[in-house]
Amino acid sequence: MNQINESSHMQPVKRVLFLLMLANSINSLEAQKLPVTFKQSHQRIDVSIGDKPFTSFFYPDTLEKPVLYPVHAANGTVVTRSFPLDQRKGDPTDHPHHIGIWFNYENVNGLDFWNNSYAIPAEKKSHYGWIKTDKILSTKEGKKGELSYHARWTNQQNETQLEETTTFIFSGDDHVRIIDRVTTLTAAREVLLKDVKDGLLGFRMAHELQIPTMKDKEFKDDKGIITTIKATDDKIANGNYLTSEGRMGDSAWSTRARWCKAFAKMGNDSVSVSIIDHPSNTNYPNYWHARGYGLFAANPLGSSVFSNGTHVTNLHLHKGASVVFRYRVVVQNGKQTLSVKEMDQLADDFAKQK
Repeated sequence: MNQINESSHMQPVKRVLFLLMLANSINSLEAQKLPVTFKQSHQRIDVSIGDKPFTSFFYPDTLEKPVLYPVHAANGTVVTRSFPLDQRKGDPTDHPHHIGIWFNYENVNGLDFWNNSYAIPAEKKSHYGWIKTDKILSTKEGKKGELSYHARWTNQQNETQLEETTTFIFSGDDHVRIIDRVTTLTAAREVLLKDVKDGLLGFRMAHELQIPTMKDKEFKDDKGIITTIKATDDKIANGNYLTSEGRMGDSAWSTRARWCKAFAKMGNDSVSVSIIDHPSNTNYPNYWHARGYGLFAANPLGSSVFSNGTHVTNLHLHKGASVVFRYRVVVQNGKQTLSVKEMDQLADDFAKQK
């Protein structure tokens, strides 16, 4: 009597069933994504996901750079600091150049783009650069909303150093909001991005996401007034950092990792803000300029400071040459924040994007 090898006979069937289940799972995830819509006005594009405000691409002539501001979690919680464009009670007023989410650098041909703001005296402005958004290239609504723009990185004489083309891809569901950013910088002349600390992708977080301080801190506002915040006075900050390499809190600063997550309790929910690096970026995995006072930045070009001089990165671009930077920003709310496994999956998915 012939015996049938049931295991080998069923193997193709099991593969088919597995592929069907996988396809259904992917379709289910796609079905959960909410529609992304845009509303454009003068030098501002409001981004909504599932009819709820998410953020605005804000590029008025009065700002020294374009920004995404404010940024909301899916439940409506604002995860960006209000100052200097608004003022929520208790928000710190240090570093007026920290606005929402932005992208620039401290030393481009000797010009400081990072620290430029209204607080810089007129007689010192010549040392600072501006990023001027001159054209919205396209918008596309849908389960993934796309917004592309062109900008010029200029000196005070309006001479272009870099041409920037950026595409944002927005998506989200009931608990997660995602921004995928692809920025191409093209040299309009010989350009040197010198190895410095302040850059490249910045996010100034809401007060709750700051790490509780164990010592007094002094901050100087835009009028030069110094305010001392005593450790026992700040009842709002309850945040922390975690990197893909397991670094937590202040120890995340200057370390390298494929992702970094800031998280805190905000209202009734746990909220996290994460930045994910892309394998194609310079100096992957990224150095994290993640400060306890609320600055959360990814800077692949600040090697000298972050490595104590053991590694130096001076990015030189000949006229016409380009460099591309890709980052994913994830804002999430719920009963608990995204797990390491979930963060790794988001990073793996992002790494597949070209």
